[in-house]
Amino acid sequence: MTVKSRRSIRRFTSRRVPRQVARHLIDLAKWTPSAHNAQPWRTVVVDDKRMKQRLASEMRKVWVSDLLKDGYRESEAETITKQKSWDTFVQGAVVIIVCLTMDDMHLYADPVRRKAEHMMAVQSVAAFVQTLLLAAHDHGLGAGWFCAPLFCQSTVRRTLKLPKTLEPQALVAIGYPDEKPAAPTRKSVDEICVFTC
Repeated sequence: MTVKSRRSIRRFTSRRVPRQVARHLIDLAKWTPSAHNAQPWRTVVVDDKRMKQRLASEMRKVWVSDLLKDGYRESEAETITKQKSWDTFVQGAVVIIVCLTMDDMHLYADPVRRKAEHMMAVQSVAAFVQTLLLAAHDHGLGAGWFCAPLFCQSTVRRTLKLPKTLEPQALVAIGYPDEKPAAPTRKSVDEICVFTC
């Protein structure tokens, strides 16, 4: 079953993912259900090697800065961020930045409903990402979902020249897998489910 056999992939071969394949996967993922059918997701496909390198470099700078604020020494911060190498993304994977837009969501005057509406958009975008991951797996591709853009939205926006109306939410790397991870453990149904009396 696709849901159980899918794995998070972080190592890819150097084989490029054709643009028409990326478009096809996004075309499948757009059928994800969303709040009000607003479809509050937008995608930016980064398949140019130089742009992937630039995006990785700019995001890494923010990560290093955050680690320094957390009290790490500069050498430690450099080591930590180098261990999470983007080399495989730059080589073979196509990088899809999944963004949120509130353009077609409901507008409310009060902050409580505004916050709930934004959360509904976040949930819708997350569902889109899951569909994208399953579509990639179903087509023999590997994919990894990374939430790093949440920590540096302005940097991603600036690097990719995105409008302020787009909120970068996730980075999905899709490519031809160069690893076969074992199945991770999962909590039992009893641990995550209760039935009402």
